Amino acid sequence: MPEEMNKIIASISNKEIIERGSRLYYRGQLFGQDVVAVFSRWGKVASAITATNLILEFEVDRIVFTGVAGAISPDLNVGDVVIAQRLFQHDMDARPLMRRFEIPLTGKTSFEVPAQNVETMSQAVHNFLKTDKEFRKILSAQAILHPKMLTGDIASGDLFISSSVMKNALLRNLPSVVCAEMEGAAVAQVCDDYNIPLIVVRVISDSADEEAHTSAIGFVNQHAGDYSLAILREYISLINMHTENK
Repeated sequence: MPEEMNKIIASISNKEIIERGSRLYYRGQLFGQDVVAVFSRWGKVASAITATNLILEFEVDRIVFTGVAGAISPDLNVGDVVIAQRLFQHDMDARPLMRRFEIPLTGKTSFEVPAQNVETMSQAVHNFLKTDKEFRKILSAQAILHPKMLTGDIASGDLFISSSVMKNALLRNLPSVVCAEMEGAAVAQVCDDYNIPLIVVRVISDSADEEAHTSAIGFVNQHAGDYSLAILREYISLINMHTENK
């Protein structure tokens, strides 16, 4: 969301702003790393367009997708962090032509994030949760007391999951899914087409129930940008360290 992007954009040095397709791309350096930052826009189509442009015009060598999500697993609470292992499009259903959730012409019902990508981001999130004590104090004041990290499957679709009925139906159909959002699996399909590494990291903003709208907006306005920026700081530190050690 724009509220999440503002702190990232403000932290980019030597910014060049490029407008394409009603989007503003910010090219520069973030914590010493060359980056292109952009608000993906909401939904599968919009985010797929953004990802395609990042790959074709800006020639990025990886995509990190950050943002918020609704908890599907009862083990998740607001403020927890989920790193995607597999991404499903939960609203894809071309039966009887093919299996439910199968993406046409791919033979796949999900897109898997390489284990090394998951491991690196997991370490970054772990470092953030362990060392950023000042931010933890801020979270504690908002009753977010023990944020944790989870790796698991994420469901994407052009539906805002905002009722227990929707949530339970999704869980019945995709029992391995731990959270739901509206873009990740579409970006994963683009990255799969172009063989570009992808990492999707989501912060839980709501419980995907009848209070989801109020909870999500409040969390985004207060904390989401700080989460994304801090996680990116740790992630960039790790990938730079890995590059130096090669």
